[in-house]
Amino acid sequence: MAEAGSAWSTVPSAVDRVVVTGAAGGLGRELTSVLESLGVAVVGIDRPGTSNAPGVRLVEADLTDAEAARHAVERAGELLGGIDALVGGAGIVDTIHRAKTFPLAAFRADVEANLLAQFVVAQAAYPALKAAGKSSLVFLSSVAAQDGLPGQASYAAAKAGVLGLTRTLAAEWATDGIRVNAVAPGLFATPKVLSMPDSARERLLASVPLQRVATLGEVVGSILYLLSPAAGYTTGQTLRLDGGAGLTLGGFYR
Repeated sequence: MAEAGSAWSTVPSAVDRVVVTGAAGGLGRELTSVLESLGVAVVGIDRPGTSNAPGVRLVEADLTDAEAARHAVERAGELLGGIDALVGGAGIVDTIHRAKTFPLAAFRADVEANLLAQFVVAQAAYPALKAAGKSSLVFLSSVAAQDGLPGQASYAAAKAGVLGLTRTLAAEWATDGIRVNAVAPGLFATPKVLSMPDSARERLLASVPLQRVATLGEVVGSILYLLSPAAGYTTGQTLRLDGGAGLTLGGFYR
């Protein structure tokens, strides 16, 4: 069973059919594995060329292509026989430039991948989520949305947009029985983070009181909470997972 599965194995699921974007990545695979271990039917959506991801039932699509994204969501809904929940986990985090010289085309591409694609997928899933009755949508944002991220203005701006989108959709869709929330992790155990030189990772963790990155299971567990009946009265909220980063401790924990 996947890392977070045992912690949630006794929690009754409010969802039976879930679509996960970015399902071929490390977090997406972990999430789909845990959901399936709980008896939830899952279809993932990810980039063309990722259909060979082991253990993941995938629909391939470039989510920055609006028409392709809509077709992928419709196809996922057909495979599942409906959609009870959508987890918007797809995104990119690779573009690094100082703001004063940030190429506009690169900035626009990051916003399209990290914000516009989230909206298109959510909009495409709306009819199925409404038809399901009590349904849920969880976006993956980042602490960069609230704290900023020097060198990655486009990523921080797009992820901040996701938080605004979360609250707006939550307000508009509440009467349709759709809860909309977001998870905003800081550093967590992606392959990229784990492959960092120790010195680089230590610098990034210097302001994190817990002095470690989050595990995939901890991020997955937060998503599962927002999908579960335990969060049935929660909508329009952002669950921040940062190990205490931003707390004013005056060096005490050292």
